[in-house]
Amino acid sequence: MTPEPDFSALAGLGWREDLAQAWPEHLAALGPTPPGETRFPARIGQVDRGACTLLLPDAEVRAVFGPRLFRDTGELLGGAQPATGDWAVAGGPADGEGPCQVHGILPRRSAFVRGSAGRKTEAQIVAANVDTVFVVAALTGDQRLRRIERYLALAWQSGAQPVVVLSKADLHPDPAAAAEEVERIALGAPVHTVSSRTGDGLDALDRYVGHGRTVALVGLSGVGKSTLTNRLRGEEVLATQEVRSDFKGRHTTTHRELVPLPGGGLLIDTPGMRALAVWDAEEGIDRAFADVESLTGDCQFRDCGHQGEPGCAVRAAVDGGALDEDRVGNWEKLRREQRMLELRQDARARAEDKQRIRTRARALKKRPHR
Repeated sequence: MTPEPDFSALAGLGWREDLAQAWPEHLAALGPTPPGETRFPARIGQVDRGACTLLLPDAEVRAVFGPRLFRDTGELLGGAQPATGDWAVAGGPADGEGPCQVHGILPRRSAFVRGSAGRKTEAQIVAANVDTVFVVAALTGDQRLRRIERYLALAWQSGAQPVVVLSKADLHPDPAAAAEEVERIALGAPVHTVSSRTGDGLDALDRYVGHGRTVALVGLSGVGKSTLTNRLRGEEVLATQEVRSDFKGRHTTTHRELVPLPGGGLLIDTPGMRALAVWDAEEGIDRAFADVESLTGDCQFRDCGHQGEPGCAVRAAVDGGALDEDRVGNWEKLRREQRMLELRQDARARAEDKQRIRTRARALKKRPHR
């Protein structure tokens, strides 16, 4: 029988009371522990192909994915692939001499998810069990408000608290004015300007990375996520590169990694995401564009498409200057992408059902008549 772990020692890694209460149930779902082995909770710090790094209160260990992860185990896994930030049910020899395996993944309280790049309709989990999502955007070059809106929609959908971090403030002539511009579209999300080079503004981020709290950094390549991670860590944990002569950053991070911070928090730096496809983000879109959504109920027609129909409250707000037309256009674009995703998911589900029926029919034909 596996002894109950010391849950208090896991608090610094983000362990919560609800996980402790549900631990016996998740352990029982895996069946009896084999003789000579033990099972314990650990947090996934980095995922590789078929393997991962597990974080323990006083150590890091390498583990391979056990066979149970590659078949449906119902509520325990839900068909999800392990991701950085997940809590895992791990196991290995009780004497510590031998390989470690991941047998299951505990339910996530939050997850930043995007649609996979390419033609496949699949979800890609960027970071799991995150308390705060830092949407990092550089103050060099174009502000790219529309891209920040897209990141905010997915951040709200994740279940974590979004925070906009405007980096490289030392390279902008008026960071305060730039922050005000972003605050107008970052409804409900705090906005901070920082400079990792000078240290300005970094103190304001300390409250998000307290003991046992997890922050994920998302944004384009070269916006300074790795440099920000190193400043928060107080040492050169992740490689960085100098800014180019045109003030554009260089791509540095190539994998997701959970990094412990001196104050007891944890931080996940992620690779730059040029393509950020929505994934089941309807609620996140509504939250990110609450100012637009609040007007849709005032339209004359319930099925108003906001494309010039009579009595459209959204178009009236645009014409009157209360709403920015580009912001409304981005809202409509994200809604169309969400609708297309739903249609593709329905089509995929129908195709999978048909394939299962065909496979079963072929199997029945091969059975001998009785």
